Amino acid sequence: QVQLVESGGGLVQAGGSLRLSCAASVSFSSFSSMGWYRQGPGNQRELVATIIRGVGITYGDSVKGRFTASTDNAKNTMYLEMNSLKPEDSAVYYCNANNFVSYWGRGTQVTVSA
Repeated sequence: QVQLVESGGGLVQAGGSLRLSCAASVSFSSFSSMGWYRQGPGNQRELVATIIRGVGITYGDSVKGRFTASTDNAKNTMYLEMNSLKPEDSAVYYCNANNFVSYWGRGTQVTVSA
Protein backbone atom coordinates (compact mmCIF):
# COMPACT_ATOMS: atom_id res chain seq x y z
CA GLN A 1 0.00 0.00 0.00
CA VAL A 2 1.31 3.42 -0.96
CA GLN A 3 1.80 5.86 1.89
CA LEU A 4 2.92 9.46 1.70
CA VAL A 5 4.00 11.17 4.91
CA GLU A 6 4.61 14.90 5.09
CA SER A 7 6.76 16.62 7.69
CA GLY A 8 8.46 19.92 8.33
CA GLY A 9 5.50 22.21 8.85
CA GLY A 10 5.33 24.70 11.67
CA LEU A 11 5.06 28.32 12.67
CA VAL A 12 7.34 30.88 11.04
CA GLN A 13 7.44 34.65 10.79
CA ALA A 14 6.79 36.41 7.51
CA GLY A 15 9.94 36.49 5.41
CA GLY A 16 11.19 33.25 6.91
CA SER A 17 11.77 29.84 5.39
CA LEU A 18 10.65 26.27 5.88
CA ARG A 19 11.43 23.00 4.17
CA LEU A 20 8.73 20.38 3.85
CA SER A 21 9.44 16.72 3.21
CA CYS A 22 7.26 13.98 1.77
CA ALA A 23 8.44 10.42 2.30
CA ALA A 24 6.93 7.72 0.09
CA SER A 25 6.62 4.06 1.09
CA VAL A 26 7.45 2.95 -2.46
CA SER A 27 9.96 3.92 -5.10
CA PHE A 28 9.40 7.20 -6.91
CA SER A 29 9.74 5.30 -10.16
CA SER A 30 6.22 4.01 -9.44
CA PHE A 31 4.77 7.44 -10.13
CA SER A 32 4.27 9.42 -13.32
CA SER A 33 3.94 12.66 -11.40
CA MET A 34 4.26 14.03 -7.88
CA GLY A 35 3.46 17.34 -6.36
CA TRP A 36 2.55 19.64 -3.53
CA TYR A 37 -0.85 21.21 -2.94
CA ARG A 38 -2.17 23.40 -0.18
CA GLN A 39 -5.50 24.33 1.33
CA GLY A 40 -6.06 27.35 3.50
CA PRO A 41 -9.10 27.97 5.70
CA GLY A 42 -12.18 28.41 3.56
CA ASN A 43 -10.21 27.90 0.36
CA GLN A 44 -10.09 25.21 -2.26
CA ARG A 45 -7.05 23.01 -2.53
CA GLU A 46 -4.59 24.66 -4.91
CA LEU A 47 -1.50 23.59 -6.77
CA VAL A 48 1.84 24.60 -5.29
CA ALA A 49 4.21 22.55 -7.47
CA THR A 50 3.99 19.51 -9.67
CA ILE A 51 6.82 17.32 -10.93
CA ILE A 52 6.00 15.41 -14.10
CA ARG A 53 8.41 12.62 -15.03
CA GLY A 54 10.28 13.46 -18.20
CA VAL A 55 8.77 16.93 -18.43
CA GLY A 56 9.78 19.05 -15.50
CA ILE A 57 8.43 21.12 -12.62
CA THR A 58 5.53 23.57 -12.71
CA TYR A 59 4.72 26.03 -9.95
CA GLY A 60 1.58 27.84 -8.96
CA ASP A 61 1.67 31.54 -9.81
CA SER A 62 1.53 32.61 -6.19
CA VAL A 63 4.75 30.75 -5.26
CA LYS A 64 6.90 31.17 -8.36
CA GLY A 65 10.35 32.44 -7.50
CA ARG A 66 9.91 31.68 -3.79
CA PHE A 67 9.31 27.93 -3.57
CA THR A 68 11.43 25.13 -4.99
CA ALA A 69 10.36 21.49 -5.31
CA SER A 70 12.90 18.70 -5.57
CA THR A 71 13.26 14.97 -5.10
CA ASP A 72 15.82 12.59 -3.66
CA ASN A 73 15.10 9.38 -5.51
CA ALA A 74 17.49 7.36 -3.36
CA LYS A 75 15.44 8.30 -0.29
CA ASN A 76 12.05 8.25 -2.02
CA THR A 77 11.54 11.72 -0.59
CA MET A 78 10.23 14.91 -2.13
CA TYR A 79 10.99 18.33 -0.73
CA LEU A 80 9.46 21.77 -0.88
CA GLU A 81 11.82 24.60 0.01
CA MET A 82 9.75 27.66 0.89
CA ASN A 83 11.41 31.06 1.13
CA SER A 84 10.14 34.61 1.65
CA LEU A 85 7.04 33.22 3.29
CA LYS A 86 3.94 35.38 3.52
CA PRO A 87 0.93 35.12 5.83
CA GLU A 88 -1.16 34.09 2.83
CA ASP A 89 1.03 31.00 2.48
CA SER A 90 -0.53 29.68 5.69
CA ALA A 91 -2.29 26.43 4.85
CA VAL A 92 -2.20 22.69 5.20
CA TYR A 93 0.30 21.40 2.67
CA TYR A 94 -0.35 18.04 1.04
CA CYS A 95 1.91 15.69 -0.85
CA ASN A 96 0.45 14.01 -3.94
CA ALA A 97 1.67 11.21 -6.17
CA ASN A 98 0.06 9.63 -9.21
CA ASN A 99 0.28 6.57 -11.38
CA PHE A 100 -3.09 5.07 -12.31
CA VAL A 101 -4.29 6.15 -8.86
CA SER A 102 -3.88 9.44 -7.06
CA TYR A 103 -2.36 9.22 -3.59
CA TRP A 104 -2.39 11.88 -0.90
CA GLY A 105 -0.65 12.40 2.39
CA ARG A 106 -2.46 13.65 5.48
CA GLY A 107 -0.90 17.08 5.27
CA THR A 108 1.32 19.27 7.40
CA GLN A 109 0.30 22.66 8.76
CA VAL A 110 2.26 25.76 7.82
CA THR A 111 1.45 28.98 9.66
CA VAL A 112 3.11 32.26 8.74
CA SER A 113 2.71 35.09 11.21
CA ALA A 114 2.74 38.72 10.15
